[in-house]
Amino acid sequence: MIFNTGAALLDAIVLAVVSKEKDGTYGYKITQDVRSVLSVSESTLYPVLRRLQKEGYFELYDKAIDGRNRRYYKITETGREKLNMYVKEWGNYSKKITDLFEYREIGGNEND
Repeated sequence: MIFNTGAALLDAIVLAVVSKEKDGTYGYKITQDVRSVLSVSESTLYPVLRRLQKEGYFELYDKAIDGRNRRYYKITETGREKLNMYVKEWGNYSKKITDLFEYREIGGNEND
């Protein structure tokens, strides 16, 4: 992707990914799901997960899988509220950008 991803957009994407799983999901799966839409490293994502958890947007729990503990992240009600705010803001923002791009395609400046 050629566009930079700001912290708020990354937070929104992580919240959206975690919210899709009713019982939560684990770090590696979150990383893979986020990476399916963004080019981002694990070293970038894990601090985001920790910060969002610290801010009360996730609950954490451990689950034993094949003899190993796996840390799960589950969205909280506060996290859902934050995600809903991001979704609303994204709708407004993306509509404005799309409107600008569509204007450019239709008429815009003929000298370009």
